Amino acid sequence: MHRKYLHRNRIHQITAAAAALFLCGTLASCAPPTASGGADGGDGVILGRAMDLTTLDLSRTFCDSCQIYNAAVYDTLLSAPSADGELEPLLAESWEANDDHTQFTFTLQPDAVFADGSPVEAKDVKWSWERLQGLEGSPSFLMAGVESIDTPDEKTVVVNSEHPNSAFFNIVSAGYTGIINSDLAAENGATTDPATDTAEEWFMENSAGSGQYVLESYAEGDQLVLSRNDSYWGETPNFSSVTIKDVADSSSQLQQLQQGDIDVAMQLSFDALSQVEGDSAITSEVVPSYNFVYVALSPGAAGADPVLAEPEVREAIRAGIDYEAVIDATVGGHGELQSTALPNGFEGSADLPLPKYDPEAAKELLAEAGHADGLDLDVTFPTFTIYGVNFGTMFQSIQQSLSGVGIDLNLNPLEYSAWAEQIGSEGIPVTSVYYAPDHPDSIQYPQYFSRAADTTWGKRSGLPEDPEQTELQAQALAQTGEDRTATFAELGQKMYDDALILPIVNPNIILASGTNVEGNNYHVTRNIDLRELKFTE
Repeated sequence: MHRKYLHRNRIHQITAAAAALFLCGTLASCAPPTASGGADGGDGVILGRAMDLTTLDLSRTFCDSCQIYNAAVYDTLLSAPSADGELEPLLAESWEANDDHTQFTFTLQPDAVFADGSPVEAKDVKWSWERLQGLEGSPSFLMAGVESIDTPDEKTVVVNSEHPNSAFFNIVSAGYTGIINSDLAAENGATTDPATDTAEEWFMENSAGSGQYVLESYAEGDQLVLSRNDSYWGETPNFSSVTIKDVADSSSQLQQLQQGDIDVAMQLSFDALSQVEGDSAITSEVVPSYNFVYVALSPGAAGADPVLAEPEVREAIRAGIDYEAVIDATVGGHGELQSTALPNGFEGSADLPLPKYDPEAAKELLAEAGHADGLDLDVTFPTFTIYGVNFGTMFQSIQQSLSGVGIDLNLNPLEYSAWAEQIGSEGIPVTSVYYAPDHPDSIQYPQYFSRAADTTWGKRSGLPEDPEQTELQAQALAQTGEDRTATFAELGQKMYDDALILPIVNPNIILASGTNVEGNNYHVTRNIDLRELKFTE
């Protein structure tokens, strides 16, 4: 994604901010999209979004826009319609695991081919996943624990895992695990070793996948253009081309949608909702997402006030935040409360407690901890907007409610690059970050946020590893069914009790397009599923 966010020490440079609404002089001055066909005048579709691409090398990509590109160009073995749905076949026609979830066998579609017409074979899967693991790039963690990959014949792949991993089928539905034409890539410098691989520059101008589209061109800061793969082995693509146009902010996206310069606006602010809903040339819908914005407390960061290591203080901070006020201030009320770093809709999240604004309880907790006179805390955060949430606006609202319980926040906004450097080096005691899913399995959240062994935020917290959380994480990976769900719920409760990660809002998303578009959607790992998007008849 899950999409995306400061994540596993990689930070996506999304700097788009929701600006003031663009107001047309009159509705008549805003030309609507064409009645049929797309904004390009033909049967190609144009998406408007702030692009966060830095590479088009599948094994190195890791961003929101990457999710769209990867899914369009590089088919995966499996696909995931949602976080709580059944996996569906794509390049694999069947798949099975052994009883202890340490071996996974895939049988490939017999007629699947790459864009150059060559067959998708087991050797390509093996090479693609070994390269993903070997390059040690941002998405390489997806192949963590894979010991070996066997190819008993051209259409069979057998993956052997060092430890039980019942999440593996969900993991390989992530676009980052798409399959590369190994022969073509190797001819152009691709290897499984970062010391010898020289293919990244080639991938900026070429693709080597089996997806519905192929790369036509990419111009940084301008647009990414994909063309229909005429050799596609499956369902015929809906468009002759897909253009992702780099449109930096909400007001510009709305303006271009109204003018018919783009067919879909992907990152509209909720400030624009009334204008969108009042425009007869725009089709819109507000839908839930799996994304969330959170406040992170790191007692172990350089310069952290020792009080952050006190559980009562962290609980007091959580109880002193007026969440409804923050959600109103940031996304106009179009968001949900979230318990902990296990998003709504993911396995194990259903019955977890939601944060509750309780100023009296917050004051009592502070008093019990010996801080009846209040606290003074520094907050450092990046100056940008993500998923409609402006971090400055969010912290101003949080500051106001916490001051009512005796916790004064000193706000220190930083430019993104300076903030990223600081959190990546010495850490930040109190900050805010965002997260979107990488794949549809709950395991990614305790692996990143819990106090189990070797997790990113566990290390940043400065608190000792919780062996019970480590054991629960391993237990979940050896389970299926109701037992697995119960284990994730227990892990989620422990993460909630730690109160190191405080989700502030799980924002909804505005799906907005011209009336000539149907099937606009939000997808758990693709951002938008181009297979569902089409022009009206």
